[in-house]
Amino acid sequence: MVHVTTKIDRADKAAIDRLGAFSAATIHEAQGRKGALDSGIKPIDRDMSFCGTAFTVVCHPRDNIMLQVAISYAQPGDVLIVSSGDQPAGQFGDVLANACVARGITALVTDGGVRDSREIRELGFPVFSKHVCIEGTVKESLGPVNQPLVFGGQIIYPGDVIKGDCDGVVVVRRDEVQFAIDASRERDAAEAAYIERYKKGETPIQVSNLAQVLEAKGLTVDQ
Repeated sequence: MVHVTTKIDRADKAAIDRLGAFSAATIHEAQGRKGALDSGIKPIDRDMSFCGTAFTVVCHPRDNIMLQVAISYAQPGDVLIVSSGDQPAGQFGDVLANACVARGITALVTDGGVRDSREIRELGFPVFSKHVCIEGTVKESLGPVNQPLVFGGQIIYPGDVIKGDCDGVVVVRRDEVQFAIDASRERDAAEAAYIERYKKGETPIQVSNLAQVLEAKGLTVDQ
């Protein structure tokens, strides 16, 4: 059994940068309302955002030995996707955050816990987690690195593109990045046009063409 797979296909960096210009919510909606991770996974600082390549690792609950292995093999631009059984233990802190920065890793996303959140915020390394917890972890059990996994309610493949910001995290398939870019650009343009119509005095019913829909549903208005 091979625990660590080092060779994965990654999207073009320029394409990742273009996708990263859009919000996680926009990307989610634009690609057909798919790819949103569990809304409980949030940044430890609302100003944190990132976009990069999924580098997956499975840790046993309350164990971070494979996280340390993953950091050792990840490449610049990678996002560590750490599946650890939704356990509130501090498997990642400021020391490992510094290791990530030194290696050029873009961000860490975990369904587990992190600690030293103030120091990580000061470092500026994007960390998105389900829990913040001071409890320690052990270094005992091996697990897979860079295998497909179910994480946050989504299937994530190594090499997928991950975007995270203050609203949440979304995954985009590596071969669908350009589609997501084009669709997100169209959605942003459409929403900008809606805002201009609101500024000119139109109502949401007018802008969203809801009059016939509401009539069919039997909406009544006291006038």
